[in-house]
Amino acid sequence: MADAPDDELTTERLPAESLVHSGADDLERAAEAALRPRSLDEFVGQRVVRDQLSLVLQAARRRGRAPDHVLLSGPPGLGKTTLAMIIAAELGTSLRVTSGPAIQHAGDLAAVLSSLEEGEVLFLDEIHRLARPAEELLYVAMEDFRVDVVVGKGAGASAIPLALPPFTVVGATTRAGLLPAPLRDRFGFTGHLDFYETHELERVLLRSAGLLGAPLDAAAAAEIASRSRGTPRIANRLLRRVRDWAEVRGDGTLSLAAAQSALEVYEVDELGLDRLDRAVLTALCTRFGGGPVGLTTLAVAVGEEPETVETVAEPFLVREGLIGRTPRGRVALPGAWEHLGLTPAAGPGTLFG
Repeated sequence: MADAPDDELTTERLPAESLVHSGADDLERAAEAALRPRSLDEFVGQRVVRDQLSLVLQAARRRGRAPDHVLLSGPPGLGKTTLAMIIAAELGTSLRVTSGPAIQHAGDLAAVLSSLEEGEVLFLDEIHRLARPAEELLYVAMEDFRVDVVVGKGAGASAIPLALPPFTVVGATTRAGLLPAPLRDRFGFTGHLDFYETHELERVLLRSAGLLGAPLDAAAAAEIASRSRGTPRIANRLLRRVRDWAEVRGDGTLSLAAAQSALEVYEVDELGLDRLDRAVLTALCTRFGGGPVGLTTLAVAVGEEPETVETVAEPFLVREGLIGRTPRGRVALPGAWEHLGLTPAAGPGTLFG
């Protein structure tokens, strides 16, 4: 995997409201390429998954066989793609990358599978979004290492079995609950990635800063880590923005003052909330007295689509105990009022109101 050019890392830009959201577009993935660890020893955090995976890979190497299929689940930005690349590197083989949405027909998957070489790793991102016909084809391929190629149509159609060399599927999903049980059961190892602790993100940031050639003060690393929502992708993204600020408006030093000033420019506060997050909290507390209020009404109040509020802002706000979801709508919890410096409204704005 080639390193991304340094100037690409510097000039890549994201809207302020996207800085602390864990999704990634093509530019973001290119920027991440130079910062990815290349081995399990370099991979920071996820100690349990890392130790378990190391055992699986070592055992497979000793036996001289492809390891069991691996399923990695967890929120975006925690390292599932990186681990898939590390698995291929640790096995000394190549990695074939595709995704569930890219495979719409069984024939698409059959073409990929039939071109695999022995021991190769097939990475299926967003595996929960595989089309049903492709999913059923994958069952047989994972278990019996064969695909049935259908020749002809109608009553004269016949299936010709095509043997496949042993290979390893690494599936990644942010929604493990959507995987059908027959598919989930065909994975010999399942690892769930959790959000990172602040001290782990500090290690990620210090390593990334070294790769970028931008020495980072320990205090600045702690400041950035505390605002990164427990997600390495967000931490590295904020680090690049701090470096931009230091080079353009500062003296080039990634100090605590530079980090605080840069994050203020990009409207990322001390909890890691951005403009959209604060808009949701402010509307909920000041316009609706703390709720309960319906999702659609709340979205209209902040000028966003309901899907954006539900999928982008709410997960972190709920996880941090700032808002709650009830059958009657969203409500502001005490932490939201405190964060905004407001006095809680008297009335129904509670979980049980």
